[in-house]
Amino acid sequence: MSVWQLVAVGLVMLLGLIGVLVPGVPGPAIVWAAVLWWAFTDTTPTAWAVLIGATALLLLNQALKPLLPPRRPRESGAPRRTLLLGGLGSIVGFFVLPVVGAVVGYVGVIFGAERLRLGSRGAGWASVRTVMRATGYSVLVELFACLLVTGAWLGALIWG
Repeated sequence: MSVWQLVAVGLVMLLGLIGVLVPGVPGPAIVWAAVLWWAFTDTTPTAWAVLIGATALLLLNQALKPLLPPRRPRESGAPRRTLLLGGLGSIVGFFVLPVVGAVVGYVGVIFGAERLRLGSRGAGWASVRTVMRATGYSVLVELFACLLVTGAWLGALIWG
């Protein structure tokens, strides 16, 4: 597989990660399609193992979706910009502090944005709790699953 194809697959995965944060965009399906594209062009056993793992993880994510609270961003009271920044913080956090950084980045960025917006530490934490109840858990679980798939793909490229 050429470098340009790998860059294109990576960009499609990034689009899928951002799609998780945008209501109505099938982010997990986009991430899975990027892995499928990569596995069909790079037919090594590692590529197929990543595809099988990604398929299982994203199917499990879909099965767990009904058990999580539904997304109700308007009920959180936080501006849409705060939720988007939290998602981007999660993506960055995942790669800066592997795996657990996703949660730290999501909650940390939402707290920081809400503290600046509301003016106090207590109000910032109260807003974080409200955001997590209204949208956070479902977004975080879906984004985490997609980040694990993306991390597996990157790991296969680097060490495979």
